[in-house]
Order: sequence, then structure tokens, then C-alpha cells
Amino acid sequence: MTIPAISGVGGAVAPTGYMGAASATGVPGSDGAFASTLASAVDNVQGLQSTSSELAVKAVSGDLADVHQYTIAATEAAVTLELVSAVRNKAVEAFTEIMRMQA
Repeated sequence: MTIPAISGVGGAVAPTGYMGAASATGVPGSDGAFASTLASAVDNVQGLQSTSSELAVKAVSGDLADVHQYTIAATEAAVTLELVSAVRNKAVEAFTEIMRMQA
């Protein structure tokens, strides 16, 4: 049994070039790559949740032939949300730690 990759989430954990060239803010690696990656991951989560909701309505109304489609979509949306949330929390923890070291 193979487990398919969750589409559109891989970018959420990709390296963001932290030690890259300084941007207009003067902070190395603050080119917004992480923010844009996280934003696209959140958009992906919203799309997955929307699909899950549509399939739930179809399942309840009897229009969905295979209920497993809804179960898979709902689980994929939940796991993706947990992943994006964990990445965001780790980024906030890292930022807080960096700010604590500078004080």
C-alpha cells in the first residue's frame, strides 16, 4: 500500500534561504519567501477544507456514490491543517528565541 503525498504542502517546509542577501528591511533572508510559502499553504488548506465540506454535503444528501471520498478528503484537510499549524508554531518559537537572544 502506498500513501500518496499531500499536494501543495511540501513548500511549507522548504528552506527559505535564511542566510540569503539582505532585503529592504536589512534582515538576511527576510525576502518574504517563508511568508509567501506559508500563505500558499494556508490557501491550500482552505481549498482542501472547501472540498471536504462539499463532499460532506453530497454525502449527507445522498449524491455521493462513495463515502470514502469524503473520509479521505476530510482526513487530508485535517492532516494538512495540523502540518501548516505546526510549521507556523515552530517559526513563531524560532522568532521568539531569536528575539530573546538579542535582548
